[in-house]
Amino acid sequence: MFKRHRSLASERKRELISPGATRSTLKNDMRNFHSLSQFILAAGPLRSIPAVKHAKTTHFEIEILDAQTRKQICIVDKVTQKSTIQDVKQKFHKACPKWCPSRVGLQLERGGPFLKDYRTIQSIAVSSIITLYFTDLGQQVSWTTVFLAEYTGPLLIYLLFYLRIPYIYDMKESSRRLRHPVVHLACFCHCIHYLRYLLETLFVHKVSSGHTPLKNLIKSCAFYWGFTSWMAYYINHPRYTPPSFGNKQITISAINFLICEAGNHFINVVLANPNHTGSNACFPSPNYNPFTWMFFLVSCPNYTYEIGSWISFTVMTQTLPVGIFTLLITIQMSLWAQKKHKIYLKKFSSYMRRKSAMIPFIL
Repeated sequence: MFKRHRSLASERKRELISPGATRSTLKNDMRNFHSLSQFILAAGPLRSIPAVKHAKTTHFEIEILDAQTRKQICIVDKVTQKSTIQDVKQKFHKACPKWCPSRVGLQLERGGPFLKDYRTIQSIAVSSIITLYFTDLGQQVSWTTVFLAEYTGPLLIYLLFYLRIPYIYDMKESSRRLRHPVVHLACFCHCIHYLRYLLETLFVHKVSSGHTPLKNLIKSCAFYWGFTSWMAYYINHPRYTPPSFGNKQITISAINFLICEAGNHFINVVLANPNHTGSNACFPSPNYNPFTWMFFLVSCPNYTYEIGSWISFTVMTQTLPVGIFTLLITIQMSLWAQKKHKIYLKKFSSYMRRKSAMIPFIL
């Protein structure tokens, strides 16, 4: 037994003493260390494992009161930050089915402006409990219905007067008097104008999906239909007298009318471009079409062409009702143009230098 231990000890001594064995062992250790370091460097820095965060969803409670009596109507709960006013209206409709979302008006304070459907709860919230005031907006109709009714009525009404139905004019007088060519031309121009409106409403304009009170539809139809009846009655009357300067006045005004109608159409096509609508809209820029070059001078060229059409129609027919109608829509469109021009100045100040709202260098 002692001999065996001695033999093992002697072998260890020999390994330690032998220089070749020592060198080979050191070389192997260096190679292993080098390969390990290369592997660690290739692996890159150590990345900490991100901790899983559980997002907390904040819910709001909305108390809806009657704007007149201040009595509580209902409470809409479990409303998230990203919910919109339209979502609140949908939940309000489920709680109170007799009020559809289109006729629900919500305000932050009594007498204040109605909140837009796209407003988020987060933008109006001060605390977890929000108080909104409800107002019944009455019977609502879509904007598409409003525009179609506004433009279909004048088209049909004018044709009824043009055909000289017996209930409007005296048949004997109508049969005795021949119509002046300007009467036929006026009917053609009037139909072209409202047919363009109808087609653009259906295929060009991106009409808002919102609604408007029924009373606005009635007012708009009364205005357009009433003035169309007044204009058509005089222009198609058997005793209608042609313009003072004859065919020259008629021809020039008719050509100008068609130019303005074409310009209005091309401007509306440009405005319907996705880059010119929505929150990320950019100011419309002229293109190769000469009719769009009006954007260099005014910010609302569609109103410019519209007024140009009606001024031309007034000169062509030389009737008082058309002149009064032209004056009224000029006033209304100038107000719309100035309002839009102010918005454009805030959004696109660099593009609005030296531009007018509707009439170049004047308005």
